[in-house]
Amino acid sequence: MAISFRVNGRAVSLDVEPDMPLLWALRDELGLTGTKFGCGVAACGACTVHIDGEAYRSCSMPVGDVADGEVTTIEGIGGPDALHAVQAAWVAHQVPQCGYCQSGMIMAATALLAENPRPSDDDIDAAMTNICRCGTYNRVRAAIHAAAEAIGEGTGNG
Repeated sequence: MAISFRVNGRAVSLDVEPDMPLLWALRDELGLTGTKFGCGVAACGACTVHIDGEAYRSCSMPVGDVADGEVTTIEGIGGPDALHAVQAAWVAHQVPQCGYCQSGMIMAATALLAENPRPSDDDIDAAMTNICRCGTYNRVRAAIHAAAEAIGEGTGNG
């Protein structure tokens, strides 16, 4: 069964089972390996992507559920030559340690800022349910505040 949707602005059609997790469709079928496998039960957030603008855990989202939708992965929000404000803040605040969870964290943070451009610490704590085994949560919070400021000043592509 062909499942059609858009990924990072590009139309794709995959001949896969509709219950295949979106994570594996992205990684194995489309070669978009920035989205990471962490737990497989939607608990850790390493696999966070945007579906129609909202953050979702792709390890538990059947690819059939995104038919005709728009999926954005970490590869779709910015790159080395044009970092998204959240990515730039992550670098400036030295958020990553091991880095494994960071693509999911960045995707969750960009979704938060799209919904709430000036989040409080409590807003950030409530929205950022991703797990970082290195414990960089204070840096994550500082980076989100910095990104919010940059986006508000028009210096980020958020």
